[in-house]
Amino acid sequence: MASLQDNPAGQASDIQISERTPAQATQSSNYSFPRSRLRQSMSDPSKTPLLLVSCGSFSPITYLHLRMFEMAADYAKYNTDFEVIGGYLSPVSDAYRKAGLASAEHRVAMTRIATEQSSRWLDVDPWEAFQKEYQPTAIVLDHFEHEINVVQRGIATGDGERKSVKIVLLAGADLIQTMSTPGVWSQEDLNHILGRYGVFIVERTGTDIDDALAALTQWRHNIWVIQQLIQNDVSSTKIRLFLKREMSVRYLVPAPVISYIEEHGLYDDDGASSSIHEKEKESKSKLAAEPSESV
Repeated sequence: MASLQDNPAGQASDIQISERTPAQATQSSNYSFPRSRLRQSMSDPSKTPLLLVSCGSFSPITYLHLRMFEMAADYAKYNTDFEVIGGYLSPVSDAYRKAGLASAEHRVAMTRIATEQSSRWLDVDPWEAFQKEYQPTAIVLDHFEHEINVVQRGIATGDGERKSVKIVLLAGADLIQTMSTPGVWSQEDLNHILGRYGVFIVERTGTDIDDALAALTQWRHNIWVIQQLIQNDVSSTKIRLFLKREMSVRYLVPAPVISYIEEHGLYDDDGASSSIHEKEKESKSKLAAEPSESV
């Protein structure tokens, strides 16, 4: 999974990082928080309602991105006192400027296609994706906290009361490794993300998670580690490499997403980050430049 870091090592230094709160960030006039798949009441009022949020590039989204939510839901059901009431994918904005990053328009479209056709409870929030500045993970989680617990006032318990929803970050083990690496994350952000919210971590092959957790002991109570009972190490990076080599990615990426990639010519050497509108303009320009054929 392509996990985001607030100060990723090796990342270009010209990223514009927002220091604003979610309420101050750019809000499109036609944006509304997606709630259609969010549960409106709890099944068991004795439990703590839980919302899973996955921040990432999703360039492109893979079956593992989707599978992680299912693993987290199972883990919460059988190993905790949480009740999952929803799950959101939050694609990073174009300001992240990561190599191989398709435009926000394309990535939001692909994640929507994937969730709409394969899940009844997962949804995509485009708020982060269409921000002009890069939004740190802490700010993104604050955005969900605001929409769920302030605007919506939590969730109904079924007995006339409402409960505050616990917001947690869902990520791969590579994220927790970066969090344990000195100098990558600020202490303030670690306190905000791990202390205030918490994280569900899905183990990945080749990642030594025990060493990472040893450096994060003060937040260990707010970190839940999920074992992959069936190992899957597919990543967006590997998918992009396969596509550039013209190799099949079928059954690694949802079929409708593959069709979308092919339709828009994504992840070739020239057009990984072009927006839909840029592609349309380019296509029209080529047609205008071509000489008309005589009948």
